[in-house]
Amino acid sequence: MKRWTVSLAALWPALGQAATLEVSQLGPLWALPFVGILLSIALCPLWAPHFWHRHFGKVALGWALMFLLPLALSQGPALAAGVVTHTLVAEYLPFTILLVALFTVSGGIYVRGNLHGSPGLNTGLMALGAVLASFMGTTGASMLLIRPLIRANDNRRHAVHVIVFFIFIVSNAGGSLTPLGDPPLFLGFLQGVSFFWTVRHVGPEMVFVCGVLLAMFYGLDSYWYRKEGVVPLDPTPDTPRVGLDGMVNLLPLALIVGLVLLSGVWKPGVNVSVLGQQVALQSLVRDAGLLGVTALSLQLTPRAVREANQFSWGPMAEVAKLFVGIFITMAPVLVMLQAGVNGPFADLVRWVSTPEGQAIPLAYFWLSGWLSAFLDNAPTYLVFFNLAGGEASTLMTQGAQTLAAISAGSVFMGAMSYIGNAPNFMVKAIAEDRGLRMPSFFGYMGWSFGLLLPVLALMSWVFFA
Repeated sequence: MKRWTVSLAALWPALGQAATLEVSQLGPLWALPFVGILLSIALCPLWAPHFWHRHFGKVALGWALMFLLPLALSQGPALAAGVVTHTLVAEYLPFTILLVALFTVSGGIYVRGNLHGSPGLNTGLMALGAVLASFMGTTGASMLLIRPLIRANDNRRHAVHVIVFFIFIVSNAGGSLTPLGDPPLFLGFLQGVSFFWTVRHVGPEMVFVCGVLLAMFYGLDSYWYRKEGVVPLDPTPDTPRVGLDGMVNLLPLALIVGLVLLSGVWKPGVNVSVLGQQVALQSLVRDAGLLGVTALSLQLTPRAVREANQFSWGPMAEVAKLFVGIFITMAPVLVMLQAGVNGPFADLVRWVSTPEGQAIPLAYFWLSGWLSAFLDNAPTYLVFFNLAGGEASTLMTQGAQTLAAISAGSVFMGAMSYIGNAPNFMVKAIAEDRGLRMPSFFGYMGWSFGLLLPVLALMSWVFFA
């Protein structure tokens, strides 16, 4: 079981004690703040859109305090402070720093020219994004291609389905081939899973899912294209040729890839205390390097390129504010899950094994997938990785089908809701900033349940049953 242990002496000397969140101190009611923040994200934009867009950060903070204040009163301020510092140092900050770097660098590359959003072009852009996502991350590929895709379809009468399928394919399923693609696979890489293992063992599932989704999209987009056509005037004027501006950002992008790889292969065995947390030196070097790369991209990119891209910090700020609340309120939920059959969610855990203790890959796919759709998929992956044994060399061989099921569930089903994966929210925010009326939280789930879920069900039956 993972323990949330933090020495607080460096931050609050008066406390000067270790703080550990134990499953014995928790019960299902501690999950209510997490459920509350999810419902707020789902319902407030529908019921109180003006309030939400002005105060969503305060709402996220409020739910975090509804967990932390009772924790501090019942079990002491050291424990509450320990949960906060652990969440910030070990999870939230590394997660956000990587997103900021990818968001900044990809936002400095401008696809020049007015592409025309025909079904063939749209499908081709998504196929390209699916390939790029495994090598520059789902965030990087999404931020690079979402703006030209919106611009290409800005004279289409119906374009929301384009953005929804983009989230399915580029922001999620496409990132399943390498540890660079999606945070869960990167965590597996850090646990000892070889870099190209996912290409061999999750590649067929990725090709199946993306292939079926691309075919579905082409059929649906062709129908709307023929039925509704385009508006008479294209708001984006044609330019003489299509090309890339801001190609200087290919250097920062390569540095991001290098820093992520370095943190996985260079293990000097040195830890540094940060707010009482022991952080591996390679992780600090990676995060410091990513901040440097972000600054380098801002310095090198001509202002005109970012202006042409309509780059703004709004989508990143929304993700950062909401996810700090999600990460904090998620802490007790993960601890209870990690307790396995000894925790409050024992019945859920029993679903993934036979009475004889044999792993059921199909159950691992669906349970890790459903939790990844509403929890952060990276720690969820680790929960099931450890539940399946936690030994990379064994899971890559005898347990290969189980590890593939956990990997596929964590990555593919991040597309089931807006909060399943950070790029989902970014793409939604950018689309709305460009004037597209995106589906609500439950409206989007109507799309994912109606179109994505049957594809995943078929894939799971073919590969994991």
